[in-house]
Amino acid sequence: MKYLSGYPESLKTQVQQLLVQGRLGAILLAKYSHAHTVRTDKALYDYVMVLKNDFLRNSEPLSKVAFDSKLQIITHALGTHTTISRVQGNKLKSKREIRVASLFKDVPVEFLRMIAVHELAHIKEKAHGKAFYQLCTYMEPQYHQYEFDLRVYLTHIEAAGKLEWPAMA
Repeated sequence: MKYLSGYPESLKTQVQQLLVQGRLGAILLAKYSHAHTVRTDKALYDYVMVLKNDFLRNSEPLSKVAFDSKLQIITHALGTHTTISRVQGNKLKSKREIRVASLFKDVPVEFLRMIAVHELAHIKEKAHGKAFYQLCTYMEPQYHQYEFDLRVYLTHIEAAGKLEWPAMA
């Protein structure tokens, strides 16, 4: 239950009971019925840019957004945000990138949105503090619920394997 370590014991106990009963996957599949349709790096870039333009229009531009097969959930990275600085002549140029673990190519759009919102929030707020989470909930009012459910799904993956969400019709 490492993905739920920061949550109350009562919630962890409920998740553990559902896992033991073999019902956790069915509950997640009922709550989130379809996988998103974002399959390529270009589609992911477009998806994230719509969110950025809606909520962080005046922030620094993103040079790259991509799925990354090298990101390991084990290292607690669902996605990453990086700034690469280079000296060009007498100017310092910086590029921002967001990478999302490839595992999230086949999950509900709510999970992808939560990760995208989380990584975009790091453009304005570096640390996971009060202002960071306020920005996340501004961009996605259900942010905390989606984060919890994603952590429950990661717990399910570890215990029973991935779920197969049907594609959008």
